[in-house]
Amino acid sequence: MLLDHAPNTRLLARNVRITRQRNTLGELDMLYRTRDNPAPIHLEVAIKFYLGLPEGPGAANSQSRWIGPGGLDSLALKCSHLRRHQLPLSTTASALETLTHWLTPRDLGVSDLRLGEQLTQRLAMPGVLYYPWHAAMPAPEGATADHRRGTWCYLRDWPALAARFPAMPRMAWLEKPHWLAPPPLSAFRPAAEQLPAIIEKVHAWRSPQQVMLCFSEREHNEQRYERLFLVPDDWPRQVPLPPRIRD
Repeated sequence: MLLDHAPNTRLLARNVRITRQRNTLGELDMLYRTRDNPAPIHLEVAIKFYLGLPEGPGAANSQSRWIGPGGLDSLALKCSHLRRHQLPLSTTASALETLTHWLTPRDLGVSDLRLGEQLTQRLAMPGVLYYPWHAAMPAPEGATADHRRGTWCYLRDWPALAARFPAMPRMAWLEKPHWLAPPPLSAFRPAAEQLPAIIEKVHAWRSPQQVMLCFSEREHNEQRYERLFLVPDDWPRQVPLPPRIRD
């Protein structure tokens, strides 16, 4: 675990289940502290991949327009769940009782934890946002300027997209859960060799398939990579509703 080996942090606990009267309320991803501050930090991590819809619910930059490949979730729903449930969970009485059990035996350098006052919360959402090839679209509200980007296109648009490449790239199919890290160079094959099997998967499974394109930059003797989702021509078949607004 990175937090346990980094020089300035110490991992205190992970996957902490919060219960009340034998009912599970949820789970906290991680608790850690920094070297210069004994106060525990609650960190939630959500690795997500969303495809943007040029037309959909809300404004052009609405998080509701960014949906998962299966069309079951959205960036808006995920952020709402984290904001309304997952992060507040660590401040409930049940959570504070559990955290006291986890943290009191550890040498945090304080005599009275006063968790309700000292606990801080952080959220990390690494992942990729895939922009539609056939239409311009702004980034969703709340996205950082340097977020990871990819592209998605309909199968019918692949020939037009490929025609814009200065040279045909090599291609590798990315199978979940190996979506975040790039595959080894040995996994890449000429696109003409890889594409038929990938297209067959799109049709057979009726779901978007992610590939990584590898372009050779001969001038600089480097490799450039781009992420791409190839989606069925009738995608998406469903779009999740935006989260309900609470008073």
